[in-house]
Amino acid sequence: MKKTAIYPGSFDPVTNGHLDILKRALRIFDSVIVAVTDHRSKGPLFSVQERTALFRQAAQGLKGVSVENFNGLLVNYARKKGACAIVRGLRAVSDFEYEFQMALMNRHLSQRKKEPLETVYMMPDEKYTYLSSSLVKEVSRLGGDISHFVPRSVSAALLTKNRIPVKKT
Repeated sequence: MKKTAIYPGSFDPVTNGHLDILKRALRIFDSVIVAVTDHRSKGPLFSVQERTALFRQAAQGLKGVSVENFNGLLVNYARKKGACAIVRGLRAVSDFEYEFQMALMNRHLSQRKKEPLETVYMMPDEKYTYLSSSLVKEVSRLGGDISHFVPRSVSAALLTKNRIPVKKT
């Protein structure tokens, strides 16, 4: 039986840490659906369509990955897609409380079905534990080099959004 997981997030923008979690999830699940959420309340820099396109580019060549956007309850989306699990990344202990609450709520909401939706936490490679989309956006906005933290397409998109001239190499 094919095992599908959902990897939800705002991914504003996708980082190498997100890709690390995705690759780890692919070792466990047959397929992973990256579900880009439309969290307008977070005031994203990129639209949901831009974030979805950037993640698609970043995940190009990874077998078993699809990238979609969605809104609404995650448990409903996951059931509609036939997923058995939600994949979430944990960078530090500070992430755990929020993630724990979300996992318990998702389990509660999914228990009306015979099999509750499980949440699988994955830790990124230690070189990404400090990395966040917010930090990447801030460093980029201030003109710092983010090329080691994000895929090339994301770096270029951030430079364009921040109206920073692209250096010719």
